[in-house]
Amino acid sequence: MKNVLLIASEAVPFIKTGGLADVAGSLPKYFDKTKFDVRVMIPKYTCIPWEYREKMVYKTHFYIDLAWRTQYVGVFELEWNGVTFYFIDNEFYFGGNKPYSWIHEDIEKFAFFSKAALSALPVLGFRPDIIHCNDWQTGLIPVYLKERFSQGEFYQGIKSIMTIHNLKFQGIWDLKKVKDITGLPDEYFTSDKLEAYDDANYLKGGIVYADRVTTVSETYAEEIKTPFYGENLDGLMRARSNVLSGIVNGIDYDEYNPETDKRIYNNYNQVTFRKEKWKNKVALQKELGLTEDKGKFMIGLVSRLTDQKGLDLVAYVMDQLCAEDVQFVVLGTGEERYENMFRHYDWKYNDRVSANIYYSEDMSHKVYAACDAFLMPSLFEPCGLSQLMSLRYGTVPIVRETGGLKDTVEPYNEYEGKGTGFSFANYNAHEMLGIVNYAKDVYYNHKREWNKIVDRGMKTDFSWNSSARKYEELYNSL
Repeated sequence: MKNVLLIASEAVPFIKTGGLADVAGSLPKYFDKTKFDVRVMIPKYTCIPWEYREKMVYKTHFYIDLAWRTQYVGVFELEWNGVTFYFIDNEFYFGGNKPYSWIHEDIEKFAFFSKAALSALPVLGFRPDIIHCNDWQTGLIPVYLKERFSQGEFYQGIKSIMTIHNLKFQGIWDLKKVKDITGLPDEYFTSDKLEAYDDANYLKGGIVYADRVTTVSETYAEEIKTPFYGENLDGLMRARSNVLSGIVNGIDYDEYNPETDKRIYNNYNQVTFRKEKWKNKVALQKELGLTEDKGKFMIGLVSRLTDQKGLDLVAYVMDQLCAEDVQFVVLGTGEERYENMFRHYDWKYNDRVSANIYYSEDMSHKVYAACDAFLMPSLFEPCGLSQLMSLRYGTVPIVRETGGLKDTVEPYNEYEGKGTGFSFANYNAHEMLGIVNYAKDVYYNHKREWNKIVDRGMKTDFSWNSSARKYEELYNSL
């Protein structure tokens, strides 16, 4: 039996700001319980809903030193979906109405969390063989494991894995202050360790000291060795390439299931979608005030409205994208200029463009179920979950070939009758427009081929099951 502790700054269903929470909360329940005991540890934020907080069971408390202060550490436990979750309690750090605040506060908060997490292990009586760290917030854990905790007999031989969910966020702050907060000796702050460009960098520390480094798709693992995607750490990624690998995320196939989904208008599956899926489209057209027409080609976009998501390409050819034979449904919030651009086109083409500048889980499911195609032209995309949801709902993804999008969407090939979506290679608005028009042509003029693309997409398996098997192999290789 291998013991694994997955440590992260968020996990569903307790607290979520992004895809990291899905991994930390969903992945553990898919491991083979006879071979792996996988538990999860996150902070006990006061903004976790009361329905979960009231069920947490107090385990123990103790004190640790952080910089020049002595800090209280409480440990709570809750079993959820057959997985044991531990919560590190300290209201000074984890109070407030959201999990993250200003970076200088977060730097101290997650130094505390890293030290507290490691200190809690002997008291909990759970000794992990592997500690699986996620993103910069846990970057200090592999460092501390090699530094002060390596003295203790309990910690001998514990291995660490560092998973990068998005290399853009690294936890960077002033070198002297970080030295003060972490209590790490000077020799840890050199350019081959925690120092980067005259600052301290938590993620870099984790990458340097972890036994294995993973990221959330195979293509992204290759891309981050290059300057364009490497966010100033490409040299380090190349240096660590012998321990670097990519494992694509999954989605929860119970929650995202068009056959049983309570959030959508009309249920369907891989066999019945030809007869049933369109009813979702007409119902959404009605709800959003678009022209009701089950034959109209409908494109969806559910996303944070930021540059990373390729929205400057969309802005550039928006008039052409909103051709008369297309409907375009947008859901999400983000940069003001994109919010306003979509509002403008909603005003200009009211019967065929619907801009929903808010976020709602219910509405996102409706969009995945109703649309014919889903647009995701990202500049970079470590893994991406929207395209996996689209495939699951029989909505054909149109993506740029980067990161996880390249690994999960097989481009349509009309000559071999293969493929689960459409893709373009260069970050170029007209190349994107060309592929959207190609998809539209297949939809209108080769309907049988289109339905076969949908069929193949709905047959793919991107559930957590397949990801969990790959993580099990990784754990065993340590």
